[in-house]
Amino acid sequence: MSSTTLRLIKELAEIQRNPDRGIFISFDEDNIMHARALIIGPLETPYENGFFEFNMKFPRDYPSKPPQVNALTTNKGRTRFNPNIYAGGRVCLSILGTWRGEAAEQWSSAQGIESVLISIQSLMSSTPFENEPGYEPGSERSERYKKSAEHYIQKIRHETIRISVLQRMEEYLHVSPSSGKVMRNSATPDSSLTEEEQRAAALRHRINEPFEDLCKRHFLYYYHSYMRTIARERESGSEYSIFETMPFEFSVNAMNGKFMYHDLERRMKAVREAMDQETAGWALAGAIPDAASEGFAASLRLWSDQIAQHLIQKYEGTVMLELIDDNPFCWRITYIGRPMTNLDGALFRFRMSFSIRFPDEQPRVVFETPIYHLNITPDGIPYYLPKKPDDPISHIESILEVIENEELSPDPRTWMNLDAAELYFGTQAQKREYRKAVRQAVLRSAE
Repeated sequence: MSSTTLRLIKELAEIQRNPDRGIFISFDEDNIMHARALIIGPLETPYENGFFEFNMKFPRDYPSKPPQVNALTTNKGRTRFNPNIYAGGRVCLSILGTWRGEAAEQWSSAQGIESVLISIQSLMSSTPFENEPGYEPGSERSERYKKSAEHYIQKIRHETIRISVLQRMEEYLHVSPSSGKVMRNSATPDSSLTEEEQRAAALRHRINEPFEDLCKRHFLYYYHSYMRTIARERESGSEYSIFETMPFEFSVNAMNGKFMYHDLERRMKAVREAMDQETAGWALAGAIPDAASEGFAASLRLWSDQIAQHLIQKYEGTVMLELIDDNPFCWRITYIGRPMTNLDGALFRFRMSFSIRFPDEQPRVVFETPIYHLNITPDGIPYYLPKKPDDPISHIESILEVIENEELSPDPRTWMNLDAAELYFGTQAQKREYRKAVRQAVLRSAE
């Protein structure tokens, strides 16, 4: 095994063991010289919660030389998302040797995959206009540029939702952008294929679309944030106006279009509906099993029996698991709040839906009982990180940790209810309002 291969194995394993919530990587074990990366747009920037994908190819003498990186989220080569990220996919960075810079900014073998992705992520700033080489603070040219800077931010925000989120999600879910209708059901595998053929098809799909499940889960997390942005921008007065061309944009290497937030709102709702339909479709594999799903259904049923016993013993009867309508693909967990905690007297229920492609497709979880929590969306979807993604009990216990934890994370990437976050991290009076809202949800849950 070459030193290049050993270095890549070590770096890739380290990133997957300690994933940054905004940076993800996937690679084919049969071709480790090629990887795909996904960067979720940083908060408080026009790229916020967008899905930006990159292709990475490593030279045989890596890390003596940097990888070749190309942007894939470009609207099929028609949209330039940043002065340094071209419509054709070119990423201009000193660390990659694609742009001139100071000696300290050049590539060295001490750097690696993570430093490259962090450098790209840093381009997605709240002031992307300043990445343009012609921008020098204080210069006459830069003062002229400033007049266009706000419009540039506005059109990036629009296209982040339209292209990086909606376009990607519509392709995953086979949703027509014009009608909003689902053109093909992707919830269940093709029943005409044998079990072996379905496994092979799933492997090919995972290689071609390594971030599909990840993006679907994060879409559900960020749905309300997207809708808030759309509602705010619709009121800005820019609706239907043509995008302004920036001084550094030219020909096809630009971001052209017009503001159509009313249409983005319609499409966003259609994608959310399609996501709900897909999750409901997973249950059909249990309700109407075929040859391909019977084996996995039996495994899920066995798991549910074992986990139900484990939960009763570990949590002393305060956590219970049952199958919904005796369907092994649909679990309901009932949680009784422990005495002397802020959830004392609570009776919360949440539903876990499993895909036949678990663990490649992670369970989808929603609270059936209304709950007020910083890490749970207003419609009941919890943000959690299971320690063992391929173990159902790890999912359940991670969710229980979320709702029982009284010292909440200051990391805004975990905040799923923005109104709750404003209260919890606000003044003492606001924090009391947060606790009051939590307590009211607890009391309502027991009614």
